[in-house]
Formats: sequence, C-alpha cells, structure tokens
Amino acid sequence: MKSDISSENDIKLLVDTFYSKVNNDDLLSPIFNDKAKVDWPHHLPTMYKFWGTQLIGTMDYKGQPFPPHMKLDLAGEHFNRWLELFTATVKELFEGPTAELAIYKAQNIAQIFQYKLGITKK
Repeated sequence: MKSDISSENDIKLLVDTFYSKVNNDDLLSPIFNDKAKVDWPHHLPTMYKFWGTQLIGTMDYKGQPFPPHMKLDLAGEHFNRWLELFTATVKELFEGPTAELAIYKAQNIAQIFQYKLGITKK
C-alpha cells in the first residue's frame, strides 16, 4: 500500500518525479526547455514551495504562477499532457486524500490557466 502525501519530502519526490517526466516528454520538454528556458535548479525549489503550500499547508510559496505562462503559446494539448503526466505521477507514488487533492488542484489549475489564456476545450 502506498502512503499519502504528508511531508516536504513527499512533495519533493512528487515534483522531482513529475518534472523528470516533463523533461523527457516530446510535447512538453520543448515548452519548458526551449521556449520558457526554465532554470531547473531555481524552478524546482519554487515548485516544492508551491505544492507544499497547496497540499500540506507549508505556506512557503509567495508568487503568481500564471504570468510566466502567458507568453508561451500554449494549447489545450499541452495542458492535457501536463495533467496526464501529473496524475500518473501522483497515482504511481501515492494514494489517499491528499494525493486526490493534488490531482483535483492540478485539474483546477489547468482549467483556470486555459480560461485565462482563452483556450477553449474541443
């Protein structure tokens, strides 16, 4: 039986595993690495803080996650793949109420970002 997400180490495992998949994904890797030119050593600790705040109440994240996405020319397929990889990562590593909350929050984030970007579902 898998455990639930309950600690900062769990958040780090989730984020590191997820972004490893993103970096190896044919659709998402070019967005993160070529277009956004993500500085991974800087970005990953920010993601630990973001998901820690969202899931275990660390309250370490201070920022606005949406603005950096505005200039990336994203499409629905990018969000669908992001959600697919995120959901698969959560289910691969964890189970329980906080794991389900992580998937729910990711779905909401994708929906809100797509709305703000004017991406309509087909």
